[in-house]
Amino acid sequence: MPEKIEKILNSYLSKVPELKEYCDRCLKTQRWKGSILLMIVDAAFTSIGLNYFTAVVPKVMKFKKEFVDKGIVKDLCDLTEFDYSKAFHIWKNKRSWNIIKEIAKYLCRLKKEKNLSDKEAFRLWAKNADYKNFKNDPIGKIKGVGLITFQYLRMMGGVDTVMPDKIVKRVINEIFEKAGLKREENDFRFIEKVHRISKQTGKRPIELCWMTWLVQREGEKLRIERYREIMKLI
Repeated sequence: MPEKIEKILNSYLSKVPELKEYCDRCLKTQRWKGSILLMIVDAAFTSIGLNYFTAVVPKVMKFKKEFVDKGIVKDLCDLTEFDYSKAFHIWKNKRSWNIIKEIAKYLCRLKKEKNLSDKEAFRLWAKNADYKNFKNDPIGKIKGVGLITFQYLRMMGGVDTVMPDKIVKRVINEIFEKAGLKREENDFRFIEKVHRISKQTGKRPIELCWMTWLVQREGEKLRIERYREIMKLI
């Protein structure tokens, strides 16, 4: 059975030859050129379910240009003091801004307590965070941070795992069925099952996760074909 599912996985993974590079960068916490605050903005904007490449990425880039590149917001602790009303013209969802502020507050406090950099604080949290108990986690408790956002943040914090969003579950459940395995709709059991399959096939959970997004079609092209240049920037 592992051989069968590995063969099926390879047929999907072969469509995204750059996947290892993208996932390595994510696990090294080097997305957005290593800016932890932009990773948090990315995750908070993504949490409301809009198209990542056409809605979220351009807005994160706009925030970067107007506030990060100009030195108005330099690190996590700056983010806790930032007046978000100044950026409502970029992103009007108040829940997203609250997520950003509350995550930044927790990580800024952790950074100061442990005398860490932004990156070290973020990676320390991600390493110690438990998705099975995410509702009791300081970041998991934040209103608007569900299991999907929680897992997305952990991935950017260096944890090789998977987030159970609808596309990831749909594609991987299709692969399970093709391999003669049962679908898994429960989010927690889905994560566990992907981890088991990863061990059996030698495929990293994060690669299986990212693959599902990048092999989606938009028009006549796969997302990886349409957004290859953007992927290099983020």
